[in-house]
Amino acid sequence: MKVLVTGGSGFVGTNLIDYYNRAGCDVVNIDIVAPRNPSHHRYWRRLDIRDEDALCNVVGDFSPNLILHMAARTDLNGLSLDDYSANTDGVLAIIKAARNLPDLRRLLFASSMLVCALGYSPINDLDYCPTTRYGESKMMGEQYIRKMATGCLPWTIVRPTSLWGPWFAVPYRTFFDSVAKRRYMHPKGHKVLRSYGFVLNSAYQLSRIASCEDPDLVEGKTLYLSDYQPIELLQWARVISERFCVPPPREVSLGLLKCVASLGDILKQTGLAHNPPLTSFRLRNLLTNAVFDTRLLEAISGTLPYGLEQGVATTIEWIQSSG
Repeated sequence: MKVLVTGGSGFVGTNLIDYYNRAGCDVVNIDIVAPRNPSHHRYWRRLDIRDEDALCNVVGDFSPNLILHMAARTDLNGLSLDDYSANTDGVLAIIKAARNLPDLRRLLFASSMLVCALGYSPINDLDYCPTTRYGESKMMGEQYIRKMATGCLPWTIVRPTSLWGPWFAVPYRTFFDSVAKRRYMHPKGHKVLRSYGFVLNSAYQLSRIASCEDPDLVEGKTLYLSDYQPIELLQWARVISERFCVPPPREVSLGLLKCVASLGDILKQTGLAHNPPLTSFRLRNLLTNAVFDTRLLEAISGTLPYGLEQGVATTIEWIQSSG
């Protein structure tokens, strides 16, 4: 099995490289930046996915059986769609590179839940309402896939929700650190439910989608990528605090959190803090439920290898071992 991962130096990509390497597959990572995991350098090909000719050459020479297209710009700081050309032009480039592969079995595209506003439940796969340039770029990427790949490539779109686990960075590494340092404060009386995904479960789910023998279940489908059971945010924070051996998070009034968020807004606007711990934007997100239908994903993937407590324990072991 020959597996190509674009964006294999990123958070999810790093875990996919690990997963398929352990499975004995021949793996290549195409990424513009060096791998997060130093042991992955032997799989890495430095390449900008927007360079169509170079991409076609590398992909054609490797001739993969499976492509997992994870490469993207994922921050929310861009001001225009041009800032997210990796998410639009990059999709077109990978479609072009994949079209003439003789042994390609499946092509998985990573989109984002932010093709819709947080908390919005789309009525179908074509129901979009992005509120950021990042989300808009991912919407355009999905539209390109449906227009350019349908009928000529065995494609599936996955929309990762909020994924966490080994090799992660902001915002969820920050969340773990905040709980460990007793800085996280939960809005008192607010129960917040989220479809989150432990990244090692996500790698397993992607492998099951890739190897699914029933094309009617996966080809041309759009699947939200998360664990099946939504996480209650305060419960998650308590599990994390218990594993870190610190007292559970404090619950404080919403009014106090709004004051802290307003201060964070001022610090960010004045340039005194690039990434304050709480802003009005983050507080709104914190209070918003986001639960997605994962029944088809569960039918494809079956029982997940990690439960919540095991995922937290594995993540904290990685944090502590990585310093």
